Amino acid sequence: MTHTVSVVRTFLELRSRGELRLRAAPPPDGARIVLLANSPAEYRMLYQGVGRAFHWTDRDVWPDAALAEYLGRANVAVWVLRVHDVPAGYVELVAHEDGSVEIAYFGLLPAFVGRGLGAHLLTFAVEEAWRMGGTRVWLHTCTLDSSAALPNYLARGFRPYREERYDKQLPAETPQG
Repeated sequence: MTHTVSVVRTFLELRSRGELRLRAAPPPDGARIVLLANSPAEYRMLYQGVGRAFHWTDRDVWPDAALAEYLGRANVAVWVLRVHDVPAGYVELVAHEDGSVEIAYFGLLPAFVGRGLGAHLLTFAVEEAWRMGGTRVWLHTCTLDSSAALPNYLARGFRPYREERYDKQLPAETPQG
């Protein structure tokens, strides 16, 4: 059984390095960000662990071979935030032909939410997007995402540039967002 919810998707961007508002506090002890090896299994664990509560399902249907091919592309970089060597979250960056870099997926595993790690990871992601040669960094979020997502993006200096509305079918037991 499903029900329909109305969703608002907001697109945000940074057009220059100077627009990024850096995270004021240093990262927590034991936090480090490492490049994900081409590992469909680890990617799926992160994707599902972060996105399950927010109805991320797009990548669930990709076979391992397709996911490995995607992760191996030169324009894709997946970075994993680890705290005392335990995966805490990740960010997926995609460089596009127009010179922009998209933060395609971003988030923390539930046990690590509320520790300031999201601000640290987002700052890293934007800085890495510029290192990848990006001329603009962009992402989108929606009303199904964490209530902390949009405030984090705005606090780092992202500005909304487009909004769209759509309906999404969710399982009946899911509360409306």
